[in-house]
Amino acid sequence: MTLQTRIMLADDHAVVRRGLRLVLEGEPDLRVVAEVGDGAEAVERGLQDDVDLAVLDISMPRMTGLQAARELTNRREGLRVLILSMHDNEQYLFEALRAGASGYVLKSVADRDLVEACRATMRGEPFLYPGAVRALMRDFIDRARRGETPPDDPLTPREVEIVKLIAEARTTREIAAELVLSEKTVERHRTNILAKLGMRDRVELVRYAIRRGLVEP
Repeated sequence: MTLQTRIMLADDHAVVRRGLRLVLEGEPDLRVVAEVGDGAEAVERGLQDDVDLAVLDISMPRMTGLQAARELTNRREGLRVLILSMHDNEQYLFEALRAGASGYVLKSVADRDLVEACRATMRGEPFLYPGAVRALMRDFIDRARRGETPPDDPLTPREVEIVKLIAEARTTREIAAELVLSEKTVERHRTNILAKLGMRDRVELVRYAIRRGLVEP
């Protein structure tokens, strides 16, 4: 039996939700279990434990997708969030990442990118469209040109510990036991680490750990 990701769609346009549902439910591993029309509804529904992934439109009544994302990630550990937007806009992208979203998908290419974004997010990997990656690189370069020295490491001490253990081939369960955390908390840390470093998988994390001197090559 295929393990299905249970998805909540939040968008104030019913026709958009219908189109997204068709895209997602054409895949055997994805199932839409809820649809809502505003951000406040999204928070209320997303807190229920039958939702694995919330796909939130960035612009909604009562509460924006960014506000809903922040509320959901703060209140429900382990819930994954994707932001869906018509705006190819750097500020929105940065705000989405700060709000705890694991990815940012443009509506104009949702039929192409949304399925892979859902799967990447559920694997604990960030999803950014190519233009978003370029935007992050431009921001880094611009800050350097302005003389704003970036921190030596964007990771917190706890995140550095987790990177080291991942690079040592420890499982999520082993890491949770060693650091006295829940497995869901370890998974959330891993997602945040990958997003901060702009990486997609464990292989890149291992290389990073070697460069940092956290483990022996």
